[in-house]
Amino acid sequence: MLSKQANQINSSDQCLERRSFLKILAGAGLVLGTGMASPLSFAASGPKPGLQLFTVRDLMQQDLRATLKLVANLGYKELEFAGLFGQPATVVAKWLAEYGLSAPAGHVLLKPMLEDTNRVLDDAQALGHRYLVMPFLFEHERDDGLRSYQKLSEQLNQLGERFQAAGIQLAYHNHDFEFATIDNNTPYEVLLTQTDARLVKMEIDLYWAAKMEVDVPALFKRYPGRFPLWHMKDKAADGDFADLGKGTLDFGPVVAAASIAGLQHAFVERDNTDDIDATLKQGIAGFKQIFA
Repeated sequence: MLSKQANQINSSDQCLERRSFLKILAGAGLVLGTGMASPLSFAASGPKPGLQLFTVRDLMQQDLRATLKLVANLGYKELEFAGLFGQPATVVAKWLAEYGLSAPAGHVLLKPMLEDTNRVLDDAQALGHRYLVMPFLFEHERDDGLRSYQKLSEQLNQLGERFQAAGIQLAYHNHDFEFATIDNNTPYEVLLTQTDARLVKMEIDLYWAAKMEVDVPALFKRYPGRFPLWHMKDKAADGDFADLGKGTLDFGPVVAAASIAGLQHAFVERDNTDDIDATLKQGIAGFKQIFA
């Protein structure tokens, strides 16, 4: 999630970012044009091109509505939210409909899930979410080793049951630390075995799994149908992030096991980029190539 420091930009930075934002919009035909540019086509047999909106969090902070129009214009069809930046969910839902977008999933941290459950569910339903995903476990929430994940598993089971009653499926998104060995086990294995497979699904982040040298197809085979959501994120040769399809990861074996995983939605993501315009455009190209 975006830190407070990243949100606190001074006025000169705001002006510079605003000019950059308008340049991106103009390049996509959204400032001077009145209609939608022709999106890139995609095979009906594969998942629809999706985008995790954490990728464009700086643009969302400046103008959420214009950002939605931008990504729709580039050809993205499905979105996964990571915050609404102060906008009411009902208003955002109208913008999604206006631009032909759907939002099958959203990220919400554990604390609001537990402490503000009704509002979280109301927003999810307004936005048309089918999944609510817990995106990150802070260090102080996991400082008790595997016991932290055993406690988390109990909390997720309880939330999952409540969410399902509201028509929402709970899921958990990994980083790298869940795959670290602790006492001959891993936190991820604890989550997979101690949460109810019906109540808690997994959103596999392929970059972080690759960083930890996880055999993802083998993981799918051990827990079939448990991974309906994927983060399509590539890794550069130096281990940093890369635009999708321009890095070192071989997505072929993972995609070949998609039906075993139970894949429903896949979202392009890049945590940090120096060229958001190029990242978004390459994201569509890479997505098409990977799921061709």
